[in-house]
Amino acid sequence: MSTPSSALGAERTDEPSVRIGVIVPLTRPGWVEAGRHLLADLELAVRDVNDAGGIVGRPLELVVRDTAADPQRAAAAVDELARLGVAALAGEYHSVVARAAAARADALGLPFLCSSAVLDALTEQPTEWVARLSPPQSRGWQLYSDYLLGAGHSRIAVAAQPSVYWASGTRILRDHLAPRGGAVIELDMSALAPTAVCDELAHHRATALLLLTGHPEPAVPIVQSVRRDPRLAEIMIGAPAGQPEFAEWAALLGSDGAAVPFLRYLPERLTPLGARVETALRERLAEAPSFVAFEGYDTVAVLADVLRSHSTDRARTAESWPRVAVDGTRGQIRFSRTPGISVWQWAWPPIQVVDRDPAAPDRFRVLHTG
Repeated sequence: MSTPSSALGAERTDEPSVRIGVIVPLTRPGWVEAGRHLLADLELAVRDVNDAGGIVGRPLELVVRDTAADPQRAAAAVDELARLGVAALAGEYHSVVARAAAARADALGLPFLCSSAVLDALTEQPTEWVARLSPPQSRGWQLYSDYLLGAGHSRIAVAAQPSVYWASGTRILRDHLAPRGGAVIELDMSALAPTAVCDELAHHRATALLLLTGHPEPAVPIVQSVRRDPRLAEIMIGAPAGQPEFAEWAALLGSDGAAVPFLRYLPERLTPLGARVETALRERLAEAPSFVAFEGYDTVAVLADVLRSHSTDRARTAESWPRVAVDGTRGQIRFSRTPGISVWQWAWPPIQVVDRDPAAPDRFRVLHTG
């Protein structure tokens, strides 16, 4: 699927538009709700940029391609967008897909600002062409591990599907928990049905179950099975990757989906820009915007700032990552080199552990910050 390009809100001009290539999951098996939120805020930011005069008088335009969570499809989209002459690449939610896109962008010399994928090893080797807004997985999942230990959980089961991303998350949890007296019990979801997960949890006397799986399948059936098993009445269910963030989770699970802690990348208070964007997004989405949406707005804010200085020169855009200083929706954005991370990284995006309040599942509770 290809989504038509758009120059939202652009004033008429004789100059050609400055185009940004966008890759997002808009169809299954991609996480469609995340893709929709990401794209909505990318588009909102483009409208704001164009209302303010565009890129030195030239309208900013998005050229959107659907990845459907397919790494090969994403790589092909990067090739196509590079041929179309986009000035930079933006977007993506799924880490494994973003990794494929980053590899192609690096090979082609196309600046890529990754909006929402967290895998530490986004590229195999250090690259000057790729920068990232979301925090690396190691930082977020270590914070989540600290929350688990603080809540009294030391025997933690992970229901994991085969994936580089889930395997990386399991390793981070084990490496961080083991020296602190925690144990990680791996449950292979390629071999277990949701009801069998319940038997394993009871057998291993786990006090917490983490869902390292896709949504809605098999995450939703696992939650439903665990919630209905009297042996597991005291077990905590967690989802560090953020499945409960979106409205579909609450719609499918109702009260069963409450009290499931997850990671999200929002501060205690949004910036004034963030508050304005939140209001606009609520109207646009007809629901509360997720943290992924704010990542989308910040992506365009950064690229617009860079492109105003360097226009469509790809090499100069890539060279500018360490000089970025942009006030975004969640704080000032600067990129630096972080040990163990191969791309330019916003070093301190805010991180929260939150859940849906059992008394009001549409409301979120902040449980831990870092």
